[in-house]
Amino acid sequence: MVGSDSVTNAMQFLKAVVFDWAGTTVDHGSRAPAIVFQEIFRRRGIEITVAQARGPMGMAKREHIAAVAAVPEIAAAWKAKYGSACGDTDIDRMYADFLPLQKATLSDHCDLIPGVAAAVNELRAMGLKIGSSTGYTRELMEVVTAAAREQGYDPECVLCAEDAVRGRPAPYLLYEAARRLDVYPLWAVAIVDDTPVGIEAGRNAGCWTIGVTRTGNCLGLSLDEASVLDVDEKNHLCAVAGEQLKKAGAHVLVESVAEIVPVIRDLDARAARGERPF
Repeated sequence: MVGSDSVTNAMQFLKAVVFDWAGTTVDHGSRAPAIVFQEIFRRRGIEITVAQARGPMGMAKREHIAAVAAVPEIAAAWKAKYGSACGDTDIDRMYADFLPLQKATLSDHCDLIPGVAAAVNELRAMGLKIGSSTGYTRELMEVVTAAAREQGYDPECVLCAEDAVRGRPAPYLLYEAARRLDVYPLWAVAIVDDTPVGIEAGRNAGCWTIGVTRTGNCLGLSLDEASVLDVDEKNHLCAVAGEQLKKAGAHVLVESVAEIVPVIRDLDARAARGERPF
């Protein structure tokens, strides 16, 4: 429900919010990609841990696969098995496997994170434009956006891996989002992401950056798994996740997008006082 003061409390400086997808607005814990990254390496006889699969999360997916393959332990295991380093052809083949596998699993991982739709509606009532960016391809996002729309979340633009010459941590997807939303300067934009590489992209673009802890990749827990944590354990895990995001440059943290409205108001007040995100 939109708060009664939302319409009157319009933004003075902020013009748009650009959200990440998996782990930020949908797929609590960013489960879908981690599962598939493990599977494509397993098919080649290389076992990787969940932590290794999650390490580069937020990158375009081919770049993500290359980053995982370059992890010293994984690179050594690959060379021991195949007698040579994992090369571009190998990465291309794994990426070709990734896309259909990911598409097949996405329908089970498109649930909107609780509170997202209500928070976004309130941001819009405050006069903000809503954009989004992702490391998924356009083909994959056709599944996700259709499901999200049915649940009440429909951003004005959806930027995918192929929409920029280079993915995160490069700022180009955010530049394109600002262009499509017709907002500038970039410090009038806040970005929301659950991965260090996504936060780095926001800082590189000159945006305000909001890191998401509890629902995101750094915890990697489903909604059910997170809901049974006791308060002390939840707070500890969120603090560990927050440290990773703060190290990447997050200006502020939230456990979930459901908590974002007062944070956006505070960032707008900071900008009104002359503060800038760089």
